[in-house]
Amino acid sequence: MDFIEGEILTFDKPYGWTSFDVVGKVRWLLCRRLGVKKLKVGHTGTLDPLATGVVVVCTGRKTKLIDELQNHTKEYVATLQLGATTPSFDLEKPVDATYPVEHITPELVEQVIPSFQGEQWQVPPMFSAVKVDGKRAYKLARKGEEVELKPKLLVIDEIEIIRFDQATMQLTLRIVCSKGTYIRALARDIGQRLNSGAHLIALRRTRVGDRKLEEALSIEQFEKMLDSEELSVKKGD
Repeated sequence: MDFIEGEILTFDKPYGWTSFDVVGKVRWLLCRRLGVKKLKVGHTGTLDPLATGVVVVCTGRKTKLIDELQNHTKEYVATLQLGATTPSFDLEKPVDATYPVEHITPELVEQVIPSFQGEQWQVPPMFSAVKVDGKRAYKLARKGEEVELKPKLLVIDEIEIIRFDQATMQLTLRIVCSKGTYIRALARDIGQRLNSGAHLIALRRTRVGDRKLEEALSIEQFEKMLDSEELSVKKGD
């Protein structure tokens, strides 16, 4: 493999890591293995720290493809907790409000969920990387500042109910969507449309474009792969 000329790699991001953590670790491993001080490495789409799954990483000259790859369709498996909300719309923050759930039946869920397919206007979460006056929204949110975020048009190509447990009020969905879709915000919107509340308790990205979770490497597998590869640096690089 030629990481300076450029490679496109698929990783399974661990829980608790940021996408930048993955990029930083990959860059460090490659620089150490290649014996170079610098190497271009970047990812093609942020995945929240509390999510796991596919993160596509480009190295060397293939980093020029990042903008193109960011536009690819994403697929997720998401589990929502109905009847409660958090300020971050996921488990980063504790529950701040609870709502009635007695009226939420499997029939209501089956009626509501398909209404999210197609074009949707979505207001991003406050705890997100969206920029407001040059600053990341999540940095402002963590300072307790109120920020008004504008809705963005996105497309949900597919949304499928995998499982709904009426006893625990947990709903698991498979979602295929466009760039810029916040699954945490989708959880919020589903809760509202069910006349209740909801937040995300688990998220796994299973596909980016044609790159699937089944082919994704763990960081440990990548490190072992590097140890077994014959790598060289071209003169002049």
